[in-house]
Amino acid sequence: MNAEWRRLVEAAKEARERAYAPYSRFKVGAALLGASGRIYTGCNVENASYGATWCAERTAVGAAIAGGERSFTAIAVVADTGGPCAPCGICRQVLAEFGQEIAVIMANLRGDVEVRRVRELLPFGFGKEALAPEGVSERDADG
Repeated sequence: MNAEWRRLVEAAKEARERAYAPYSRFKVGAALLGASGRIYTGCNVENASYGATWCAERTAVGAAIAGGERSFTAIAVVADTGGPCAPCGICRQVLAEFGQEIAVIMANLRGDVEVRRVRELLPFGFGKEALAPEGVSERDADG
């Protein structure tokens, strides 16, 4: 694992400490690396209705989008799990919106790490190309 990815894992661990998880007590941290080199962090934010809960990965993506970033190279996800912590299906879909080649660095507090690309975690994922009518470029569809 290169130094940049190690820095992401450390940022995700720090974000994990700020998680709001009063129901599950399962704290997750994420750190998303923008193409600009900027790191955006997120943690899970639970809600009593459960369905309104935000995952750490989506919180980080939201922070990045709010910060004006739309291109990402890697994301680290960290939790206190037996093996490396993988993003849930919804988070995989959200990451796929921004690129199939984003490196997903899955880690736990013990130092176990596994790296995969979004395309590996979400084969046959649904993408914006399925929605774009013929003749409309991705840039036109993006607004």
